Formats: sequence, C-alpha cells, structure tokens
Amino acid sequence: MDKTGLVHIYTGDGKGKTTAALGLGIRACGSGMKVLLVQFLKSMDTSELEIIKKLQPDFTVIRGFNCKKFAWNMTPPELQSAAEEAAEIFEQVKNIVNEGKYDLIILDELLGVVSLNFLEINAVLDLIRNKPQTAELILTGRNAPELLIESADYVSEIKAVKHPYDKGIAARRGIEF
Repeated sequence: MDKTGLVHIYTGDGKGKTTAALGLGIRACGSGMKVLLVQFLKSMDTSELEIIKKLQPDFTVIRGFNCKKFAWNMTPPELQSAAEEAAEIFEQVKNIVNEGKYDLIILDELLGVVSLNFLEINAVLDLIRNKPQTAELILTGRNAPELLIESADYVSEIKAVKHPYDKGIAARRGIEF
C-alpha cells in the first residue's frame, strides 16, 4: 500500500467544507489512523466536538478561544485578536505536524486565515512542502488562492446554490453547528 500523504482542499461559498473534512477524519480514525483537527477562526460550541470527544485519543482537537463571530461581523479589535490567535495556533501546528505523530491533519478555516491576510501564503506552502511524507493534509475555507490549489492533490469546490439563511432561517444545532 502506498503511504504517500496527499493534500486536499475544500473551498467555495457553499455549506459543507468542514463537514466533508470531518467525514474524512472520522473515516481515517475508523481505520486506525491518528487524526488532528485544528480549527482556526472558530471557538463557538459545535455539535461535532461532542462525538469527536468519544474518538480521543485517536482524534485530537486544537482550536482557539476568541472567535465567537464570523470575520465579517468582527470589529477591528476583534479582527486583530483573531489574527494574533491564528498566528499562535499556526506556530503550534507547524511544530506538531513536524513531529509526525498524526496520519491525517485537518486545518479547518486555514484558507480563511490566509484570505484575511492573518497569515502569509508562503507559510502555508512551507507547511505543505515540509509535512511528513506520509501525512494527509486537509485545508478548508473560502477563497482558496491559486498557489495553494496548484500545490494540492485534491481540490473540491462547494458552491452555494440555495441556503435556508437566505430565507431568514437561522443556523440549527446538529445541522449547521
């Protein structure tokens, strides 16, 4: 069996990027792989964290504490705090990835961090180039830059065609969070 780890990108303006990445993480964990989920720009309580707790220690989660809103709703001081937190988490992640103890690494909303200019694209490209050869790496978020798309092995664009939010239906626990 080939043990080459590939790079996946889930991008686009549609619902389901994180859900797709988590599905792959659960599949990998079910086959005995060690999984790391790192969530950038997310610290609100979400339902998937409850089931992931049952998969520990084989499925580890790292996330921030300060991002309780979408970036487009943040004030300038909140954006500054989010940028600082994302940079701290990314530094932590680089060290963890280089240790090589995870088979699959999900960097949820890392593309959002890049598109908000909280992190240089070259730092992400370096992470991709220097990851352990056998580690599978998944990046999620809107607006994937062309340089990252070129460096990936899989790229899936999730397009919004219709969404209940457009009709005023708020996010529902267990479905959207």
